[in-house]
Amino acid sequence: MKKYSRAENSWMFYDWANSAYSIIITTAVFPLYYKAVATEAGVSLSNSTAYLGYTVAIATFILAMIGPILGTIADYEGLKKKFFLFFFLLGSLATLSLAFVPGDNWLALLITYTITAVGFHGANIFYDAFLVDVTPEERMNHISARGFGLGYIGSTIPFIISIAIILLAGKGLIPLATSTASKLAFVITAVWWFSFTVPMLKNVHQLHGVKREPKLLAGSFRRLGGTFREIRKYRTVFIFLIAYFFYIDGVGTIISMSTAYGTDLGISPTNLLIILFVTQVVAAPFAILYGKLAQKFTGKKMLYVGIFVYMIVCIYAFFMETTTDFWVLAMLVATSQGGIQALSRSYFARLVPKEKANEFFGFYNIFGKFASVMGPLLLGVTAHLTGNSAYGVFSLIILFIIGIAFLAKVPEPDAKIS
Repeated sequence: MKKYSRAENSWMFYDWANSAYSIIITTAVFPLYYKAVATEAGVSLSNSTAYLGYTVAIATFILAMIGPILGTIADYEGLKKKFFLFFFLLGSLATLSLAFVPGDNWLALLITYTITAVGFHGANIFYDAFLVDVTPEERMNHISARGFGLGYIGSTIPFIISIAIILLAGKGLIPLATSTASKLAFVITAVWWFSFTVPMLKNVHQLHGVKREPKLLAGSFRRLGGTFREIRKYRTVFIFLIAYFFYIDGVGTIISMSTAYGTDLGISPTNLLIILFVTQVVAAPFAILYGKLAQKFTGKKMLYVGIFVYMIVCIYAFFMETTTDFWVLAMLVATSQGGIQALSRSYFARLVPKEKANEFFGFYNIFGKFASVMGPLLLGVTAHLTGNSAYGVFSLIILFIIGIAFLAKVPEPDAKIS
């Protein structure tokens, strides 16, 4: 494979930039910090997990509602990067502001977290859609997977720094309270995210788009309706979106709720941080491996592999009791979480017309976001009703079963849609 272009490298390095948010805010430090604040305020473990699940559901619902129309507007020439910039700044600045939320206000933490999630996922709508602008179809699987791989590698750096500060503060080796050390991790995340997004802003440009109309908003709604009718005409695209709706729900819920679930099992914050760090390290080569294997065995077959691994995760999680069990579970997730997301993105990018990539990725994201409402909500309600998060995790297996059943009806993309 020929060397990477400046646009390809800059696009891939945005994964390096924003993956710090994924591990520190979504998965590791913030959930632990929030759980500690909520517990101190008298909220039970199962209820605090449920409230976090509801918060994730609310944030993703917001994105699900605005994603398609934003994507449709951004398909106009010259607008994609402007929308990307807005949501990137919203997410990174809100992440920075987490450090200034009073340490006894768990509700304000969740509200601020919602804003960070809207910014993070909103920027990703346009980042994903830029894939059609930076590389040809035959390189999409590889570039998408390598982006995820770089993200896992890059995220370990601010994560190591954050873990070190938190652990040293916890042992009294530096003059910081553990809560202050956690807040410093939020600052590190925002600075890392902001700094490594600069190449994306400088070197990635919108190449495909539609001509602007005098009334952009009205025209966007007309085009959105037209795109919805088009998607229904493209049977392959529509069935893939249904499959994606189900299986990505399980993936996203397991990623976003894993730390809270581990805390409910009694696993110490130190062990959770170490496990999550190793998960990032292991996930990096596996994400790249998925991209290489997709070139040999096809992306669809590798999606089957990833979904099957997650089904095993759901079953294993139900019987999990010890820290060793959580280690095994985390390593299983590490083998497939990047691969399944990367190949889903490139699979879809190969199906859609390039000049309408944002419109179609708006629907790609609305299917993913509405799915992400269902999973955390299911886990949260189950935790509330049973007092045991394990039942919620196990129930996610039905999502993977339905997802793989629909995916079986989708052929490998072998022709460009025009």
